Amino acid sequence: AYQTVFNDPNFIYNFSYSVFWALLTIMVGILIFVPTAYLIRLRLPQFRAPVEFITLLPFVIPAIVYVFSLVRTFSKPPLLIVDSPVLLIAAYAVLSMPYMYSAIDTGLRAIDVRTLTEAAQSLGAGWGTVLFRVILPNIRVAILSGSFLTFAIVIGELILADYLVKPAFAPYMAYMMQQKAYEPAAMAVISFALTWACLGIIQFVGRGSDQT
Repeated sequence: AYQTVFNDPNFIYNFSYSVFWALLTIMVGILIFVPTAYLIRLRLPQFRAPVEFITLLPFVIPAIVYVFSLVRTFSKPPLLIVDSPVLLIAAYAVLSMPYMYSAIDTGLRAIDVRTLTEAAQSLGAGWGTVLFRVILPNIRVAILSGSFLTFAIVIGELILADYLVKPAFAPYMAYMMQQKAYEPAAMAVISFALTWACLGIIQFVGRGSDQT
């Protein structure tokens, strides 16, 4: 079954697209949530509770409701992007929001954001330098944790890619379950192995950071 799966060009095609979606989602998540969490911790602590509530909404809104809302909203002018990969990436970014934002916020709690910012600014650093050359290196483990969790979520997500009609690993596996018996089981094991590998990398990187 594993040999059949890995020799299937459709598996390579759909799995490659899932990896591509995951990498783009991680990049979008970092660009959005790092500055947001940093700004809230440094300048806008009064918005912390509302933002945390918003980031938890993907836990309570069913994915099927979410995707039908996206289709209904973005299938008509002026934002006619229902067929664009941009909508899928944005949807994945929102779906991964609880994990990415929480990981970044936890990383920021572990460092003295205000002192690092003031020290960098006293040396002439601008906001971009402070964020990308001072803050980011100090929360790299948190960002990696959120990134690997996002990767695992995108790889295993079915509803969004299926209803937005985009190539992805989970819809392909669901399709194969209707056609064959053993190959879908092999793909499920592959999916679990990827998830465990991501968690193992998070644990390894976190332990290495604690030792340093």
